[in-house]
Amino acid sequence: MQAEENFTYETWPTSPEKSTLEAKNKFLGFWLFLGGETVLFASLFATYLALKDKVPNTSQALAKDLFELPLTFTATMLLLTSSLTSVYAIYHMKNFAFKKMLLWFGVTIVLGAGFLGLEIYEFNKYVHEFHHTFTSSAFGSAFYTLVGFHGAHVTFGLLWILTLMFRNAKRGLNLYNAPKFYVASLYWHFIDVVWVFIFTVVYLMGMVG
Repeated sequence: MQAEENFTYETWPTSPEKSTLEAKNKFLGFWLFLGGETVLFASLFATYLALKDKVPNTSQALAKDLFELPLTFTATMLLLTSSLTSVYAIYHMKNFAFKKMLLWFGVTIVLGAGFLGLEIYEFNKYVHEFHHTFTSSAFGSAFYTLVGFHGAHVTFGLLWILTLMFRNAKRGLNLYNAPKFYVASLYWHFIDVVWVFIFTVVYLMGMVG
């Protein structure tokens, strides 16, 4: 198979992620998948906006009582920076620099794990300090479903990239795995874009009331 040939920098195609019919099929399937994901997140956003002020009594914490901008801003910067490092990884993939690609994907994973750590800390604080749980109110259910579902996507994205790195560590780059790394990077960008909307709609709008 062409995908298993030994390449050098001089023979490596300029667009390895689209050089085979199989790779093009992966892209088609990926975009269809992202279309479904977009609809799903849009539904979660609509549900959150409808329920964000629904609490059983006035003593229940609302968004403006819960959210802390420094914490959320730090998490946002970690995730956005991880998107940039994944761009560097794909840049090196296209230049047939496998080790450099792995290095930048490794940095992406560290930053993404840092984001998840802050999110877990945030949830733990809401539960123990404010008794803001999934079942405490409609607001709580909508918040944890939207933000937690995004966190699950981040976890999946990290596991996806890690799996690709470990499975191909000794194989190097070829036309079979290059599209897989590229699609995983696109998925990571999608996660980051969704978070920008969450940061704006949930946190910034929540803190201004």
